[in-house]
Amino acid sequence: MREVISVVTAPPVRRRLVGGALRSYRENLGYTIDDAARILDCDRSKVSRIETGQRGIRPAELREILTEYGVGEQQQALLAQMTDPRSRGGWPGTYSDILRGACQDYLLLESTASKVWAYEAQRVPALVQTPDYARALAEADPELAGKNGRGRVVEAVLARQEAIFGHGKPDLHLIVGEAALHQEVGGPAVMEGQLGLLAGISGDSGRITVQILPFSSGAHAAAGTGSLGIVQFPHAPGLGAVYLDGPGGGLCLDSKRDLTAYLRVFEQLKAVALSPAQSALMLRRRAAA
Repeated sequence: MREVISVVTAPPVRRRLVGGALRSYRENLGYTIDDAARILDCDRSKVSRIETGQRGIRPAELREILTEYGVGEQQQALLAQMTDPRSRGGWPGTYSDILRGACQDYLLLESTASKVWAYEAQRVPALVQTPDYARALAEADPELAGKNGRGRVVEAVLARQEAIFGHGKPDLHLIVGEAALHQEVGGPAVMEGQLGLLAGISGDSGRITVQILPFSSGAHAAAGTGSLGIVQFPHAPGLGAVYLDGPGGGLCLDSKRDLTAYLRVFEQLKAVALSPAQSALMLRRRAAA
């Protein structure tokens, strides 16, 4: 007799974020799950599944319960956008064949965030990669078979940049390990173009903050982390997600505990990294070398 193994799939991160926000609003008011069930005219199990992200919530229901909770219009608009079925795929849906696992979940959130913070230990962050640099990284990925897959990775990187820079100006803060400036991705010509771009961006303090984490910083809070992304959202300071990159698509964390912990890590990185002015000087020197 063949054993049947059931696979439990985690709820999409956007549903978990919306559900967690609804639970926080309810608990802050001192409402019980039964109170929420009466508002929605449903059984308490449905409310429980919504709050844990196990099921979604219809837009009309979301408006009804958020209004009852006294949530402001701007916060309501943000949560409505997260639950809107028309935005479920977003731009990453076009590249679902190459954007694996939690990576796609994270990118769905990134373009609507008010704060995007990223740390990379050994490579330039995707949000500021040149096409040639992105292509060289794709060519080194054993999971991408053939030129078509690698070309689509470059397209996805450019689409991601357009989603961030083409529709607003989030608080974008990048911390890059000094190793990324020496890791010769794609050869000298590719690195010259990439470092030149990064040096130019670092001088535009009104749009993006760039800090270099130098070798001299020694042990630091993210010593065991190669790639870290954090997003937070407008008008909802407690709402956010953390992305840890990895070969299988990485991991997306959305609990307040995880968000608080990684925000603390990022703040410590900011403290030990070179200042934006010092970083710009290092980048200009490296680009000219």
